[in-house]
Amino acid sequence: MTGKEWDVATYQRFSDLRLRPARDLAAAIGILPQGDIVDLGCGAGSAAPLLRARWPDRRLIGMDASEAMLTKAEGYDDLNHADIANWRPDTPPALIFSNAVLQWVPDHSSLFPRLVQMLRPGGWLGVQMPRQTDGASHRLIREVAAHLFPDRFNYTDWQPPVVPPEAIWPVLASLGQVDLWETAYIQPLAAQANGHPVRHFTQSTACRPVLDQLDPSETARFFAAYDAALAVAYPVQSDGRVLFPFLRQFFTIQVT
Repeated sequence: MTGKEWDVATYQRFSDLRLRPARDLAAAIGILPQGDIVDLGCGAGSAAPLLRARWPDRRLIGMDASEAMLTKAEGYDDLNHADIANWRPDTPPALIFSNAVLQWVPDHSSLFPRLVQMLRPGGWLGVQMPRQTDGASHRLIREVAAHLFPDRFNYTDWQPPVVPPEAIWPVLASLGQVDLWETAYIQPLAAQANGHPVRHFTQSTACRPVLDQLDPSETARFFAAYDAALAVAYPVQSDGRVLFPFLRQFFTIQVT
């Protein structure tokens, strides 16, 4: 993905909710062969402590395309600034771990086999990707952008970046021992002083392709319309919070 640098502070505001799927993914990975662990798309390093706790004796490498994120990343033995589409490890790792990043990288039918081929025998690929594009939180981004700025946003030929399990299974099945599943996380979001809570969650991630093309006044118009639509889709509960279901896809592959 190209565009403006990541807003690290906004992204980390919901770090606990974003880290839970990483914990679930790490828990699904079995015994590793010898070798390094690569946190692919490590961001600001939120997964480093759990990876270090699970595999304390392994060399831990963080890799990301965002320099802003890497300046915040701690807990790694080495950090690499690179584009995932062109990245290759110096030596075959025991585990490539990727939490909520590969949805930004196109052509999964060639990407996933390429990542598996980088692993040493018995190694693991662990991937988690949001599959929320059909949910109101993400659908409304497209609808509001196309309505307000039709000269810049046309989703007629748009395709979701993460396909359903039955569509990705044929790509994965021949690569090793595969475990593929999805989880819908019911996330209670606290009220925000300015804007709908779901917008505050999405503005640093799913909204980025739209925000990258808007000036400040256009951004304000977009947020106002998006907030109004979200208020209908995700009403406030009696305790003042908003329930935000969020679907995520997981898979692990062990090289056999």
